[in-house]
Amino acid sequence: MEKETLISVNQLSRFYGQQRAIENVSFDVYRGEILGFLGPNGAGKSTTMQIISGILAANHGSVKIAGHDIYDEPKAAKQHIGFLSEQPPLYTDLTVDEYLIYSGKLRGITKAELNDAVKISKQRCGLEKSGSRLINNLSKGYKQRLGIAQAIIHSPSVIILDEPTSGLDPIQIHEIRDLMKELAEVHSVILSTHILSEVQSLCDRVLIINHGNIVLDQLLQQLQGNQKIESIVIGLKYPPKLDDLLTIDGVIGAESVGETLLKLCFAEGVDATDAIVNKAAQESWGLYSLSQDDSSLESVFMKLTYGEELTQTEEGSME
Repeated sequence: MEKETLISVNQLSRFYGQQRAIENVSFDVYRGEILGFLGPNGAGKSTTMQIISGILAANHGSVKIAGHDIYDEPKAAKQHIGFLSEQPPLYTDLTVDEYLIYSGKLRGITKAELNDAVKISKQRCGLEKSGSRLINNLSKGYKQRLGIAQAIIHSPSVIILDEPTSGLDPIQIHEIRDLMKELAEVHSVILSTHILSEVQSLCDRVLIINHGNIVLDQLLQQLQGNQKIESIVIGLKYPPKLDDLLTIDGVIGAESVGETLLKLCFAEGVDATDAIVNKAAQESWGLYSLSQDDSSLESVFMKLTYGEELTQTEEGSME
């Protein structure tokens, strides 16, 4: 079955005077897909999203949203777009219901359909009991929910989210991620984020932009499948000295990453997993967990954007 293309970006270029922001950027996004859009600061990520959203005009190229050209049919194209910026565009002196009614009117929803549209967007975003609350009194997590609610109130085909979990606590992040998975069932979602673990847990495909050019466009499953195992993380109830681990054939590095967790690095081209398991059994180290060190996306990101692998970083994120 052929996938339905909801976003088609073709040869986009944008210059600010003599300075290139993006050049010849092309990609498609399909219904039911979450696309992770990554890039270092100044790479052209925000410019690309603003052009797709119709906020900014390109110097060259075209964008089609659900078959409508963003320049030739801007009203029709924008009717299929829901956009949430990093800072949700909220009016804090309004209640949740007042704000969503206002947002619905801006989107051209008729008076007869408006109440149902507000009700549905609140239900999908977990705001059913918050309609009468003043936005200024909402937690940051609920403000993010409200920002997403205004982005989907008109049932767009395409949802563009810029750093949607920025500044949230772990529980709020989990809730927003679950919401994004639900939205992707019937929409196309572009997720712009610096949190690589978020891309790994949510996205079907990864797009990396650097210096205004697309340097990677690949399904996440293929990307992770193409990575050779270079290190693993093991859990040992009775961990030995690190020097003892270095005696295992193929293990060239060992470091503690928790009270009973250790990261073991392999020699190039060597998978020492079996040797580690056998050694742990022989020495009664109490092996209770073993997992691949899931840093493949991080490694690829660093190679493509900085030309080197990351040696030390905050877990799962790029600032």
